[in-house]
Amino acid sequence: MFKQSSSEKLIVGYDLGDAYSQISYCTVGNEEVETLSPVTGAENYNIPTVLCKRSGVNQWFYGKEAIRYAEENQGVLIENVLSLAVDGEEVQIEGTAFDPVALLALFFKRSLGMLSQVAASDKLAALMITCEKLDYRMLEVLSKVVAALKLKTDKVLFQSHTESFYYYMLHQPKELWQAKALLLEYQESCVKIYHMECNRRTTPVVVYIDSEELPFPPYKPMPEMPALREEKLERLDEEFLHVAEHVCHNTVISSVYLIGEHYSEEWMKKSLRFLCKGRRVFQGNNLFSKGACYGMLERLSVSEAGKAHVFLGNDKLRSNIGMKILRRGEESYYALLDAGVNWFEAEQTLEFYLQDGNFIELVITSLTGKGSKTVRIGLEELKGALNRLRLHLTLKEENKLLVELEDLGLGTFREATHHVWKEEIMLYEG
Repeated sequence: MFKQSSSEKLIVGYDLGDAYSQISYCTVGNEEVETLSPVTGAENYNIPTVLCKRSGVNQWFYGKEAIRYAEENQGVLIENVLSLAVDGEEVQIEGTAFDPVALLALFFKRSLGMLSQVAASDKLAALMITCEKLDYRMLEVLSKVVAALKLKTDKVLFQSHTESFYYYMLHQPKELWQAKALLLEYQESCVKIYHMECNRRTTPVVVYIDSEELPFPPYKPMPEMPALREEKLERLDEEFLHVAEHVCHNTVISSVYLIGEHYSEEWMKKSLRFLCKGRRVFQGNNLFSKGACYGMLERLSVSEAGKAHVFLGNDKLRSNIGMKILRRGEESYYALLDAGVNWFEAEQTLEFYLQDGNFIELVITSLTGKGSKTVRIGLEELKGALNRLRLHLTLKEENKLLVELEDLGLGTFREATHHVWKEEIMLYEG
């Protein structure tokens, strides 16, 4: 767990998206989270994730200013900066090749400069970056971006939108997630639905969030003729009513969160009326950046709600991993990795003695009702009745455990061979 520092410093949640990004913050010791607006005093929090290189000179703009310069034909607009960085192919601008990760780092640095509205640049205490999905490539890109920024804090972590939703709800009144909570995100041509529910029969309470995507008509372009516009809005309402009926069917729901800039009471007449029957409904578009901020707050100091709950999302290790050892002559269980940590942060190194055998066994216990299993790892080349080994555990994916064992020898009794055994273990099926 990180240690908190000066109460003047900022904890920042940064939602990095391909179309838009957002920045929320709070001060250390104060859980009231605010979101920055590109226009001071406005409540439009979206920062377009774009850059513009001014024609003929090495001058760069980001966000809405970049769009303005491009519309005035004063430069070249670079859109989808996040996707370009993940794809990894060089970007050609005015005959010059640019590293897409460097472009993303430039956007991130310029947009993070908005924090000057509330604090000096050296006041950043901790940063949580959230994006829709975290996989190995995305983590690699984000790590390079953070390294390029040379921030004055080493407290930088990553989490998915799913986990940001969890941490946001963790800091809401309990009655809003006593039963299931729903998040409906209106994307370009679909609605992404997050279902959050708790298993209150366990201690701590296990929280799950499943997601699905349903096709949905894009809001834009909108017809210019009033009659056609009204017709399209009515059709959107009907389509969204079908979505609402689908996600609420035979399910007790405490709250519904509507995320997306195109939700509007102008067209959500029947659908909103249906959703509000016996449920609390909220509309906004800065939930993920706020959830990132709350997520970092929990890393700095775990709340009572955080202690009472464990989140097992797709980015989480869903199993406890340990081994049986002899301690003072008695067999006992030694925990190596605990369920509930992010798989990409899970790591353990242990040195131990192995007596009478050329194998080790790991005990893998699922927290999702799949039981436990023992996995044996053979060490055929190992010689002698007593050996000293180094065990190193990491995860390649949320379901793929990488095990590495190294022969360390026995000092003057037996020279180390430094032979390495590697094993890849699937933690669960599917």
